Amino acid sequence: MVETEQSIPFQNEKTMTAIHPFRIDIPQSRLDDLADRLRRTLWPDELPGVGDGYGVPGDRVRGLAKYWLEEFDWRATESRLNEHPQFTTEIDGEDIHFLHVRSSRADATPVILTHGWPGSILEYLDVVTALTEPADPAAPAFHVVLPSLPGFGFSGPTRSTGWNRYRTARAWLELMDRLGYRRFGAIGNDGGSMVSPEIGRLAPERVIGVHVTQLFSFPSGDPAEFEGLPAEDHEALAHLQWFLDNKMAFNTLHSQQPQTLAYALADSPAGLLGWNAQLFGESLDPEFVIGNVAIYWLTGTAGSAIRFYYEDAHTTEHPQGPTTAPTALAMFAGDFRSIRRFAERDHAGLVRWNFYDTGIAAGGANDAAGHYAAHEAPDVLVGDIREFFGDLG
Repeated sequence: MVETEQSIPFQNEKTMTAIHPFRIDIPQSRLDDLADRLRRTLWPDELPGVGDGYGVPGDRVRGLAKYWLEEFDWRATESRLNEHPQFTTEIDGEDIHFLHVRSSRADATPVILTHGWPGSILEYLDVVTALTEPADPAAPAFHVVLPSLPGFGFSGPTRSTGWNRYRTARAWLELMDRLGYRRFGAIGNDGGSMVSPEIGRLAPERVIGVHVTQLFSFPSGDPAEFEGLPAEDHEALAHLQWFLDNKMAFNTLHSQQPQTLAYALADSPAGLLGWNAQLFGESLDPEFVIGNVAIYWLTGTAGSAIRFYYEDAHTTEHPQGPTTAPTALAMFAGDFRSIRRFAERDHAGLVRWNFYDTGIAAGGANDAAGHYAAHEAPDVLVGDIREFFGDLG
């Protein structure tokens, strides 16, 4: 990782905090050590015939590890990232890394895109050019700001506690302020779907609109909320209950004892691969899966990233009332299904609700196909983003 000595003239007059150009350059020694560790992996035993009933199956992790060792080219991923302007700046005591890709269009709308776990900035790399330089001159264009979450990838490890969705939202407001963007849109997936609405809550006068791929709104406990609830929403609740009963171990451990898990994730690339792969469905190409996992490994942020869950679970900051910024949801088949009745309770500005079944082939019963829509269905997602912000004017 290389940060140049010279700062560029993006400075906030109030804070005069510099923004520095950044270029990724992982030392070859790190790559050699990674390859050596993958070759010397100590594999656990596995019960025959249990499939994924006990967790991610060994044949899947072995296959991904083999791809990582024999086929994945980190330098190609590094080069692809370095094609875009990257920067770092210190916000609230932490070094924040981000891509800042400006459109050539004078009428472009600034937007900040936020990823989640176990994703990274790679989640959105397939849509950057389409957003900044649309082929159709009549289509909306955007200036793209794509930061790594605090503690994730090149924004970590974090040095302080408390980096939950709310503190991150405040940091993103500061980042956009430093870049000179008074008005902008907020776009998010996964953890970014929790951060982006909070940006709108904090500064509704600055946020043009919030576009997310999930709205994590759940029953409040009031039985009246279920009266007349459509059958499809009951099905969504049943699937959510199944997920809670069978697949939430990662959330519980991250929220309670992230440091305990961090020792294993920091020491074993195969261990990190197995743990993160549980949220990368079988439908995803191995290049995308390994690219994301490699960022955590090569930056030493596997442990600091999962602290996001702990901080969110232990925060005493619980804003009251719904968000008010114009909000759009673009759901994709196979992913978490939001329920509009609950979402409208939490987001008073909800103006757009779309569901897309793009025919993404699921790899198995437990595969959340569609969760990484910016990679799996980039044209559909970009189209929805363009329509939403275009309608807002």
